[in-house]
Amino acid sequence: MKNKIFNYDFLVVGAGLIGALTALRLSQSKYKVLIIDKKSEPIKDNRTLAVNANSKDFLDQLGLWKKLKSRPEPINKIEISDSKNTTPLVFENDDEPMGNVILNHELLSIARDALTRKKILFCNIDLPLSNILNSKFIKIKNKKYSFKHSILCLGKKFNDKKFINKHIFINDHKSYVGFFKHSKQHYQTAYEFFTTNGPLAILPAPHKSKKISTFIYSSNKKTSYKNIKVLIKKCFQSSHGKLFFDKESYQFEILPHLSRPKSQEFFLIGDALRSIHPVAGQGWNLGIKDIQELMSLLESYDLENTSLLKKYYDKRLIESFGYLSFTNFLNSLYENQNSLTNFLKHFGFKSLKSSKYLRSIFIKQAMGRLNLI
Repeated sequence: MKNKIFNYDFLVVGAGLIGALTALRLSQSKYKVLIIDKKSEPIKDNRTLAVNANSKDFLDQLGLWKKLKSRPEPINKIEISDSKNTTPLVFENDDEPMGNVILNHELLSIARDALTRKKILFCNIDLPLSNILNSKFIKIKNKKYSFKHSILCLGKKFNDKKFINKHIFINDHKSYVGFFKHSKQHYQTAYEFFTTNGPLAILPAPHKSKKISTFIYSSNKKTSYKNIKVLIKKCFQSSHGKLFFDKESYQFEILPHLSRPKSQEFFLIGDALRSIHPVAGQGWNLGIKDIQELMSLLESYDLENTSLLKKYYDKRLIESFGYLSFTNFLNSLYENQNSLTNFLKHFGFKSLKSSKYLRSIFIKQAMGRLNLI
């Protein structure tokens, strides 16, 4: 027994939300999985998650959705506007919510509890990545484990130049996130208002009163919480009533990028593969589609097939590049004020307002139900 090797199919490195969900989904399909993390506890993240319809189905499949104690807040309506087009674009779907807003830390806690029950999560494991990727063996508490594939879920800041090529699209944007109460109900409506300094999104937050919302303001210019509160009051006091803001907001770096391995010997999933500007509200949901693509390929390719990794990157890099290009283009339209960008914005609003078909495409995309490749 002393020299026994425990054989596994996958090793997941990084037990954040996407890493935890990757391990749970693989385990559900009877693959032998280990997941390791160098920290003992996850970083407390007070932000909300905008979960599109496709991702909700995924969480339902894992049995996690019904375990959320804070009732998810549906998004039944989306309104998009800017300073030039005062009549908003309105998107509604009668069949089901386009998305739901949940608490990030609550879903992560539920996912990690599920991993602990399965006895496949090991924390405080800080191994050199070169040891993991080069040897296909790891040693934990005097036990040796082998694995056929490794999956890196190390977030958007992962940038080990020995293993990946990382192309950063823009690097001067910040995201400001916070909560506020309001005297009027939000009526399960999400808002996106484009300013010349960046987009401001307002999402209904999970709460039985229907009178709490969260904001995400993204900009390439330095600002203060005071200025953000003034902007929100100016844009949303008429729809939300009297506003009461939390004492502080949170600031996060936006790092739109696309990465790929220098040698295709491991999977990148979630923000380790790509991170996009929050203007589209799809970043986390793309991580779910990474997991779904991997599971779909595993139905056609066995673990030893050398085409498995190539097929995965062929699919996921194309969609990732499409989202990165679109979100960067959208931001540049508002950051660069000239006659051409003003024409394109006016044309885009007019086209969406007049075309029921284009609005249906937008709704499918927002729900994660539009497959372009």
